[in-house]
Amino acid sequence: MGSSPLGKPNPGARKPPGKRVRLLYERRVSLYSLFVALPGLAVGGVLIWYQSWTLESKLTVFLIELFVWWVLAMALQEQVTHPLQTLSNVVASLREEDYSFRARGAAPDDALGELSLEVNALADLLAERRIQAIEATALLRRVVEEIEVPLFAFDPNQVLRLVNSAGERLLQMPAVRLLGRTAAEIGLGPCLAAESETLVPLHFSSPTARWLVRRSSFRQKGVPHTLIVLSDVSRALREEERSAWQRLIRVLGHELNNSLAPIKSIAGSLIARISQVPLTVEQRQDFERGLAIIETRAASLNRFLQAYRQLAQMPPPVLRKSALAPIVQRVASLETRMPVEVAPGPEVDLMVDADQLEQMLINLVRNAVEAVREPVNPADSPRDGLAARPPGSAPEVVMRWELGEKDLVLTIEDTGPGLLNPSNAFVPFYTTKPAGSGIGLVLCRQIAEAHGGSIELLNRTDRLGCLVKVTLPRFESA
Repeated sequence: MGSSPLGKPNPGARKPPGKRVRLLYERRVSLYSLFVALPGLAVGGVLIWYQSWTLESKLTVFLIELFVWWVLAMALQEQVTHPLQTLSNVVASLREEDYSFRARGAAPDDALGELSLEVNALADLLAERRIQAIEATALLRRVVEEIEVPLFAFDPNQVLRLVNSAGERLLQMPAVRLLGRTAAEIGLGPCLAAESETLVPLHFSSPTARWLVRRSSFRQKGVPHTLIVLSDVSRALREEERSAWQRLIRVLGHELNNSLAPIKSIAGSLIARISQVPLTVEQRQDFERGLAIIETRAASLNRFLQAYRQLAQMPPPVLRKSALAPIVQRVASLETRMPVEVAPGPEVDLMVDADQLEQMLINLVRNAVEAVREPVNPADSPRDGLAARPPGSAPEVVMRWELGEKDLVLTIEDTGPGLLNPSNAFVPFYTTKPAGSGIGLVLCRQIAEAHGGSIELLNRTDRLGCLVKVTLPRFESA
């Protein structure tokens, strides 16, 4: 009731309407059946009353009439409410995503039957849509698992919600340990901060790996998520770099060869004619020494260019089925400066160009042997905390291999001084040897990648030395 500013009741204020009481549907049906039968009951009661029966007979007949009415009313209520309850249960099961329930007794040309048919048709449609959604989700999960690029999905709080098997291999942890952790905790914070289609470094991957980040957004249950796809573009970039180096080498080789040939020829001719020129002994020695240096350096530069032409003219491999063990044994036997140990390994066949593979292993073993034969000074150790080779200990170069699920990993271990800068090992023209050309490791990586594999140089963690890891695809027999 409303009130005036002085606190008195306001007679003009309207009372809130009372809540309307509504009878249940079943009771309304029973009540309507009573109203329908009430005139008949009244007429029947009057007719019974005016019969010349005893009072007990009249009451008995009237009670029987009431009982029959009650039975018919209950039957009517059951016939009206039971189909509706059935349809309610079917709709409730659909809401709970249980599509196994159907309404029985559905028949056309009947109002309730047509409703049952429509509800059953809706259940069939939803069941079909659910099956399609399940199959599509299963297909998507299979594609995500089989794709060879790492894939991650993060929620708005940068918490990892999805990772595929490639992502597990990249992070070297199973999904159960990754899901629920933030991007910063698993080392992917730079990927979320970087722009799409940009290169990012990842500290837990190979030092030579270069990752391209692709970012996109999607919604799941209305919540925005960020999808991160990483692509290792190292090999593609190296192919571009190699192509550029090859073009440069061809141009430089052509131009320098055109100049070195006459220089070397003229120097040789002058050395032959110097004896015919009247000179003092000192002058003759100076001329001969100078011309000899010109001829020697021209010949050395020519050999240098010819070595680099190998890099530019490496033929594609001719793949044949070859056993690995004989190739490794043959490479080890070719090294005569020191014994090369070959650890026992499983018998395995590869689809390789045996000549190119053998040449690659010869280069790698030669580098390992030369590194081991170098004198090691503890003060010059490239890594703190690792002692140099103990005096009197036998230097060793060990070749071993093991099989993975899809690849073969061949390693060459040495006890040399290790690598000061492993990231520069595969840069063309870069060498730490006084007489090196800087193409040996580049050729090795080119051969490995031409076979669908890879090569990696690491410093050993157990002791001083270097570890070369060559990964090649296994031969899959038909």
